[in-house]
Amino acid sequence: MSKQKNNLNELVFTETLPAQFQEIFTEQAQALIVELTRKFRPRLQELLACREVAQQHYDQGALPDFAAETAPIRASQWKVAAIPKDLQKRHLEITGPVERKMIINALNADVDVFMADFEDAQSPTWEGLIQGQINLRDANLGSIEHIDPVSGKQYVLREKPAMLIARVRGLHLPEKHLLVDGQAVPGALLDFILYFLHNYKSRAAKGSGVYLYVPKLQHHQEALWWNDVFSYLEDKLKQPRGTVRCTVLIETLPAVFQMHEILHSLRHHIVGLNCGRWDYIFSYIKTLRAHPNRVLPDRQVVSMNQPFLSAYSRLLIKTCHQRGALAMGGMAAFIPSKNESENTEILNKVKADKELEFSNGHDGTWIAHPGLAPTVRDVAAKYLGDYPNQLHVSRDQDAEISAADLLEPSAGERTEAGMRTNIRVALQYIAAWLSGKGCVPIYGLMEDAATAEISRTSIWQWIHHQKALNDGRTVTKALFRSMLEEEAKVVADEVGTERWQSENFATAKTLLDEITTADELTEFLTLTGYQYL
Repeated sequence: MSKQKNNLNELVFTETLPAQFQEIFTEQAQALIVELTRKFRPRLQELLACREVAQQHYDQGALPDFAAETAPIRASQWKVAAIPKDLQKRHLEITGPVERKMIINALNADVDVFMADFEDAQSPTWEGLIQGQINLRDANLGSIEHIDPVSGKQYVLREKPAMLIARVRGLHLPEKHLLVDGQAVPGALLDFILYFLHNYKSRAAKGSGVYLYVPKLQHHQEALWWNDVFSYLEDKLKQPRGTVRCTVLIETLPAVFQMHEILHSLRHHIVGLNCGRWDYIFSYIKTLRAHPNRVLPDRQVVSMNQPFLSAYSRLLIKTCHQRGALAMGGMAAFIPSKNESENTEILNKVKADKELEFSNGHDGTWIAHPGLAPTVRDVAAKYLGDYPNQLHVSRDQDAEISAADLLEPSAGERTEAGMRTNIRVALQYIAAWLSGKGCVPIYGLMEDAATAEISRTSIWQWIHHQKALNDGRTVTKALFRSMLEEEAKVVADEVGTERWQSENFATAKTLLDEITTADELTEFLTLTGYQYL
């Protein structure tokens, strides 16, 4: 490990900086990283400590609820800042990692927006993250291109590519390769500083702004932290207020009770909220981990038709539209099949999912593969027509959605097949993530970290509360480990000996065992796994 210090002797890199990376870590960038880290890291550490205190209350039997002290914000009349014209139509968004070829393909897809992901679809390797900053800089300049080293195929941007929005990392994730005053720089802060600095001029030249997705917030004070970070860097670089415009993912259970407050805290910078449904299910498990009556069934039956998820979607739409903000829908993770009958079934499932979202009033939705775009476009056209969005859908006539509605236990069985599927999916995803890939096709779905999180926490929850499968067997550590051994052999046969040995499957198996059988729930597998990168 080599160390480099900047000329102020304040910033330490625990990895070398090749010449190309030095284009990103300019003297100005390094100075901003030091300045903003010193100013905002202490408060961030306090916010993360507050998360732990809140979780202790939930573990002692409390349930999330709407906060009495912020009732005046929910009751008063106000709206977020007007949405920029180029963000008003977001019927269809595609997501993926910040890998060069995938960026080009996504921007060229028949979508309105590409969300370039530094978080759940990106394994946080040093090479991958900083190369990602270079890739997005080039994409915003319009100069990005790629030649496949094997096929020689050239990839270039089409004339009018999709809108680019970057998703920064969650507040809990550190960047261990970069230290200020001996401590890791917050990954979210690093992603934002570098993306803003290297793209605000090219975005402004197009009459646009710096557009972001912000993940995994749990409290409006965290939103206020982001608001202050945005304002500080706008002022520092002499840019107008609102140069940064963000969409916040509501993908934690505590955050659904704080949507008005999050919008209010970020009202000068926010344009919408998103139903991050997979992480939301993970957060439901994690937040209510001590509550035996809130244990979820098989992951496959926890769909948007479950009462707690339906209430979440409808409340998000009503809240956003009341405040003049967009309400974005969730992910269709299916990958089209070359088998015609299978593909028809896949597209019918996607159509039904998007019919539900758009009929509820969502303004746009996500897909993971461009092959789904025509199907989703047709559904969007049916409900939106020539409208850029559905801000006119108020849902004012809805019955009030209560805390009980948002916490409603899920019906459904726990099955051996569901448990085995969870094991195989988690094992394959963790192996890929440890090998530097954060977005992985597994059994016909494009999976990211959220799927692995649901898979392993579901089993942990079943073990912890001694729940039974539908065949009567109690889920124990011993049962899990026996299934892990058997399913690891299945996966080894599926991927072959060479891939098994070269792609960290053995380490992934050890890590999956460790976090699934731990007496205390591991907060994030990405935090535990980060030490292996």
